[in-house]
Amino acid sequence: MAELVESHGSPSPEEVAYKLMYVVAWAENKDLDGWGKADRKWILDTYAECLMAVRNPASRPLTPATAG
Repeated sequence: MAELVESHGSPSPEEVAYKLMYVVAWAENKDLDGWGKADRKWILDTYAECLMAVRNPASRPLTPATAG
C-alpha cells in the first residue's frame, strides 16, 4: 500500500479520503478488511469520490440532505 504522507502534522487529503472511505463502507455495510462484499470497482469509485470530496467539497452536488 502507498504510504500516507502528512505535511506539518496535518493528514494529507489522501489519508482523509482513505478514512472517509472506511466510514462510507461501514455505513453501506461493505467489508474492506476481509473476504467481503466490497469489490474492486466499489473500492476505487468510492475512494475517488471521497478524495474529490476532500479536495474540493464545493464540487459535490447538493442533495436534499445537504441543501439547507
